Amino acid sequence: MAAKKVGTLIKEARTAAGLSQAALAALVDGVSASDIGKAERGEKQLSQAALKAIAKATGVTQKSLLDAAKKSSSTTSAKGSSTSSKKSDEIKLTAAEKTLINAYRKADADTQKAALKLLKGEKDVSDSLLGNLLTNVLTNLSKQ
Repeated sequence: MAAKKVGTLIKEARTAAGLSQAALAALVDGVSASDIGKAERGEKQLSQAALKAIAKATGVTQKSLLDAAKKSSSTTSAKGSSTSSKKSDEIKLTAAEKTLINAYRKADADTQKAALKLLKGEKDVSDSLLGNLLTNVLTNLSKQ
């Protein structure tokens, strides 16, 4: 059952990144498109190295995939179901998402409003604001 959870996370990450199974497999050494499909269906467990490469290629945290994989290989209770913790329901953020959140928190109220408009695709955001936001994000990324 937990292997299915890992597979679900892989599929969600892959589709969110806009990758096909074949495209993702091309980014992960030693893994075929068929292996990706089997892993997504919970029929195959991938190595930690493969999970790390998938996380990097899809932009999710390695921890989320590795933690799910560890749970899939851990023992289950006598009833056959594994125990779940509250932490497993938390949203996992990528480094880029954390950087965006930190930049947003440091910005003044007007910049925050403009950033939200930009992210929502509203067209009345000035080019200078976009440049300032991108500069801030890139500066924060380079500091990590």
